[in-house]
Amino acid sequence: MSSDSVSAPAAGAALPCPPRLLTAIIVFAAIAPGILMTAPAVAAQLAAQWQLGPAQIGRLFSTELGAMSLATLPAWWWIGRINWRRVAALSALVFIAGNLASALVQDFTLLLPLRFIASLAGGTLMILCITCAAGTANPSRVYAFWVLGQLVLGAVGLLALPPLFAHFGLMAVYLILAAIMLCCLPLIPAFPNGFTAARSARSGPAASPTRKLCAVLAVLTFYISLSAVWTFIGGIAAGAGLSPAHSGQVLAVATLLGIVGAGAAALIGARFGGGHPIALGYALLLASVALLAGQPLLLRFALAALLFKFTWTFVLPFILARVAGLDNDGKLMNGINLVIGGGMAIGPTLAGYLIESSGGFNALLFGALGCALLSLLLISLAAPRCITGGER
Repeated sequence: MSSDSVSAPAAGAALPCPPRLLTAIIVFAAIAPGILMTAPAVAAQLAAQWQLGPAQIGRLFSTELGAMSLATLPAWWWIGRINWRRVAALSALVFIAGNLASALVQDFTLLLPLRFIASLAGGTLMILCITCAAGTANPSRVYAFWVLGQLVLGAVGLLALPPLFAHFGLMAVYLILAAIMLCCLPLIPAFPNGFTAARSARSGPAASPTRKLCAVLAVLTFYISLSAVWTFIGGIAAGAGLSPAHSGQVLAVATLLGIVGAGAAALIGARFGGGHPIALGYALLLASVALLAGQPLLLRFALAALLFKFTWTFVLPFILARVAGLDNDGKLMNGINLVIGGGMAIGPTLAGYLIESSGGFNALLFGALGCALLSLLLISLAAPRCITGGER
């Protein structure tokens, strides 16, 4: 076997997640979807500087999301064959080159394929981060930091980019992403050579295909529910008669609550077991969606939005940790990358259809409640009989 090959999952202890590996997971997972995390600012600049219409802007961001999700397909081949550090190095270099080229072009037809290439490389790095986190001793805590890094970078980007755009134009965001990735290249050796299964995936017989399918569908329905609601939450506020200024202020604070939710999950980790935080998180998520029904006034809307964003980022790390406990070869967590992208694409599409067909937002909210309940049922069916490791 060549030096680039990776053997079957290691039989030793799960990775203790040393600081360098944790830093690599947080930083690379935050940079990879950088454009998507700062989408409002980037979209506004595309419209102002390049005079792009909504359809072109939507196509560009769909290309970014689609490429990140499609990175799953080649990963099913390389994840057990090629040294992960080499994959990370190549992906980082392609990401840098793609962003540098994006900063130089002035034509939409050239920008589109460049963004696809850069996002495909970013999606590959995201897969490495998701899968490395699955093999750590406390995956729920690592996934919490994984979420936290993306939220913090998104919040900082939304604050910093508008003044930078005013001075340097659209190229600023692409140059910044390339520069950050260049500075992070020394972290690549922190990645393992290959996959290490989570402790719960090695402590007993392999999880059945049915349990793995339940886990995958749980993540899919979770993302369909949350993306459907979050995409149209501004419309729900407008439909209830709330001013854009008031709803905008509420949603800005809700973003901060998302950071708090991920931070709370990181503090809890596996301390209280995975089952209790998951049950609490889903209960709060269902309550927040229910509070949005019936044209809520400002106070109820604010409570619902804050609770929704907090719960979303709080429960997600525990869901991913439970899925990681079923993965014995890295391919399940690789598939989750595609499932997340699929859920984020299906949710708004389904929500738009429900809004148009019903003439209001209640059908959307009932659909989101149904998806969330189904996700809770599925993740419960995926739970191991004897919860250990990251779920203990």
